[in-house]
Amino acid sequence: MDKTPFELGYVMPAEWERHDATWISWPKNQESFRGDVLAEVERTYLKIIGELSKGERVGILVDSENEKTRVTEMLSSIECVKENIDFHIIPTTDVWIRDYGPIFIKRSDIRRIDIAYTHWKFNAWGMKYEGMADDTHVPEKMPLKEFKGFKVPIVLEGGSIDTNGIGTFLTTEQCLLNKNRNPELSKGKIEGFLRSYLGALSVIWLGRGLEGDDTDGHVDDIARFVSRNTVLCAYEEDSSDVNYEALDKNFKILQNSEDQDGRRLNVIKMPMPGKIEKNGMRLPASYMNFYISNKSVLVPTFAVESDGKAINILKELFTSRNIVGIDCRGLVEGFGAIHCATQQQPSR
Repeated sequence: MDKTPFELGYVMPAEWERHDATWISWPKNQESFRGDVLAEVERTYLKIIGELSKGERVGILVDSENEKTRVTEMLSSIECVKENIDFHIIPTTDVWIRDYGPIFIKRSDIRRIDIAYTHWKFNAWGMKYEGMADDTHVPEKMPLKEFKGFKVPIVLEGGSIDTNGIGTFLTTEQCLLNKNRNPELSKGKIEGFLRSYLGALSVIWLGRGLEGDDTDGHVDDIARFVSRNTVLCAYEEDSSDVNYEALDKNFKILQNSEDQDGRRLNVIKMPMPGKIEKNGMRLPASYMNFYISNKSVLVPTFAVESDGKAINILKELFTSRNIVGIDCRGLVEGFGAIHCATQQQPSR
């Protein structure tokens, strides 16, 4: 019987560890981004690509040569490091590569560092969107032949987990225990897969995610590791807000949780941007959906007063990186933001 990645010494590294590249998919889905919103999202992507290219390679998945030509022309209008941008003609249905793309793992000893990847099943967040489950095949088409790949026989989205890189993982019961993902699996069996394929030694189960989150409570909107023992946690101060109770419970769970070595976590509150709506629908707007790149931390902003407070908190936590706010009012209409739209490939 083949050994699991964990048995071979692989673990999922923390996001702040050095990357060789960040992968993204160019936006095109007019069901997710209706009308003029798609053009706004494209401009947001240009900002994201420009910032990422200053510190690492950016692999952009596009649907066709025509789209590649068009995006190349758009990039000529912004400040970016063009030598760090690579295009790959791999059609996708939507931008959320965090959820359907490969999840990279690595192992190291005194001689070398090996990179591999895991390919989990993607079922469009519990089969909510017709046709989007086709993106489960994207990792098979990406140029990853230099890496060993491990196919995992269960459903898991990358946005549903977060790790400190040395064995402690965050997730939510609302998502991973949802019957629209793996109804035959118990909590213990799911933890077994996280251990076998990603190196999870300890799994901290939070409760529910944000109102309006069509992913059934992805953890990357509510709690993130920012160092080996420190967790940043979304917290709603307004007790009348619909998110208050769930976020308060999650904060208390984290305060009483331990890492893989039995140490209590250092938990820091991150404000919420308040109610962000479109046509009367609550959107899952959160500052927690930031992305940690080699040179910067890209933070979603929403043109509200709390934007500055969120940026200042991240400046205190990531003193060696530039903290860059990026307006995500358009992107969040597709029910995601910067972290959902990126996937890191760690360095050897």
